Amino acid sequence: MNEQEFAELAAGAALDALSPDDQQRYHAALVANPQWQAIADDDVDTAGMLASGATPVVPGPGIRAALLARIAETPQDGRAIVSDSIPDTLPESNSAGAEDSADAEDSSSVADELESDDLAPGDPRAAATPKAPPHRLRILFTLAACLALLVGVGIGAVAVNDYLNRPASVIALQDIQAAGDAQQASVPLEGGGTATAHWSASLGTSVLVTDGVPSLADGETYELWYVRGETPISAGVFDADGGEATAVLAGDMHAGDVIAVTVEQAGGSPSGSPTTDPVVVIPTA
Repeated sequence: MNEQEFAELAAGAALDALSPDDQQRYHAALVANPQWQAIADDDVDTAGMLASGATPVVPGPGIRAALLARIAETPQDGRAIVSDSIPDTLPESNSAGAEDSADAEDSSSVADELESDDLAPGDPRAAATPKAPPHRLRILFTLAACLALLVGVGIGAVAVNDYLNRPASVIALQDIQAAGDAQQASVPLEGGGTATAHWSASLGTSVLVTDGVPSLADGETYELWYVRGETPISAGVFDADGGEATAVLAGDMHAGDVIAVTVEQAGGSPSGSPTTDPVVVIPTA
């Protein structure tokens, strides 16, 4: 990942608009390139400045209940409630004529209103000209308010959905970084990449972040290990997408464990022990 690609991800992260996959790429790139932290910080400051320019609006506590109640009482057969004083139904013999008459009156009112705008002040015709029914404006304002509410709810739902659907590895990494005893260590990879282990002894959790790890042949996978003394303990498998991966190690980490990675057959070592030399070795002591 180059600096321009990271800058695009950083802008999305500042707006909380990254997909789970992009969040994973963003964190991995930031870990592998700590000098890019300034880019991320600038984007966060810019997003905060833009947000501070908007006047905060706190919806009333009853707005949701009122909206749901209105939806519940609104007919679902195409009829519209214009006013509580208008009955839901009209006599069948007059309903068609009433609708035609109402349409004609509305059209006449709109035309008269347009004509009255052209009359000079003081013209007696202006005072006698009927205006458009005020309920039309109320309906327009109501629709606009509902649209704004629904748009706000939709944006909030996307943000909440993205937050709730974060990958387990990203959640674990964020938990580790928030821990008071968070530690990390990096080692170079063959071919110029890096592997960084993050861990917290108090949480008993560790995460491996790779950038530039070589792609494997079909039928192969990377397997994680805790090496405790002389005993390797499998901690799960992972695949690298485009050379990048963020993988949480399964099981509890113990103080002094060595985090290692080997190349195994798909699904992991069938014997439960490494079958190849490790390509990553990171001591945590």
